[in-house]
Amino acid sequence: MTDPAPFWQTKTLAKMTRPEWESLCDGCGRCCLHKLRDDDTEELAFTNVACRLLHLATGQCSDYEHRQKWVPDCIKLTPAKLKKIDWLPPSCAYRLLAEGQDLPWWHPLVSGRQETVQEAGISVLGRIIPERQAGALEDHIVDWPGRIPKEARPTPVAKKGPPSP
Repeated sequence: MTDPAPFWQTKTLAKMTRPEWESLCDGCGRCCLHKLRDDDTEELAFTNVACRLLHLATGQCSDYEHRQKWVPDCIKLTPAKLKKIDWLPPSCAYRLLAEGQDLPWWHPLVSGRQETVQEAGISVLGRIIPERQAGALEDHIVDWPGRIPKEARPTPVAKKGPPSP
């Protein structure tokens, strides 16, 4: 007897319950980093500057339920908004599922452990600075939030062949 497929493999993002939707967030904090967009080219640049509500020791929002009260431009992500947003990091579960991909090995829903987000190098922990200490955002542009680290990529399956002599 096989286990039923997990909800993210059987439901569309729009059909998920609120708890299912919320559980897709791996808590990496990458979407909570300030981003810059070039007015002329529309090019997006990530910074290592954390939103003022991002708790630097946990990588979690310190007031998630009321975040829009404190940070009015914080986006409440929905399936409809997801179609128009281009700034989610490539490791984001919402983005991956919207693009028809599966959740990676390190996602807590797959691994069963929140720590795998840090172990895979996805979390912002240890790599960010507080908004109030940043100064000019242009001085803090980094590329790592827009990349998936090698540690987070699936390990290739070894091809079976004849044994080595």
